[in-house]
Amino acid sequence: MDFQELIKIRQSDRAYENRTVEREKIETVLNAGRLAPSANNAQSWTFIVVDESELKNRVADACFRVGGDFVKQAPVVIALVAEKPTLISRLGVAIRQIDFTSLDMGIVAAHLCLQAADLGLGSCMLESFNEEKVRQALNIPDNRRLALLISLGYSADKQREKKRKKIEDVVRWNGY
Repeated sequence: MDFQELIKIRQSDRAYENRTVEREKIETVLNAGRLAPSANNAQSWTFIVVDESELKNRVADACFRVGGDFVKQAPVVIALVAEKPTLISRLGVAIRQIDFTSLDMGIVAAHLCLQAADLGLGSCMLESFNEEKVRQALNIPDNRRLALLISLGYSADKQREKKRKKIEDVVRWNGY
């Protein structure tokens, strides 16, 4: 698929078909995340694939708002766990005062979701959840942070028109 077309069709899907996602497609999505760039090539992430129904529902129950309802529909949830930053990454944070791990997690999440869309799958990034409940359900060590959850499956949502600012409202040339 053409990249511009891909970024136009990718959306946050909140309804999923009752259909299993093929393991090959899940692995392709995970590989896209694995290949994402990261600051200082730290690659400080781990992906936990949750495709066992009862466990997935426990994770869904930890989502805030109405999130748990559609997360239960999704056949797969991917948890993005932030690993300890490398020494070089920590120095970068100290010097630049920028949380590179969070930036890296955003990049990897975009790779995962764009690859999913290219494979005909829907996804939704979830940042609103009870981290402790998910951590316990997935046996995530206390010294790791749960950055995001991503629901994944065949979308039952209709394609929505993207509502974005005009290009001239977000682009400056050669200065602010």
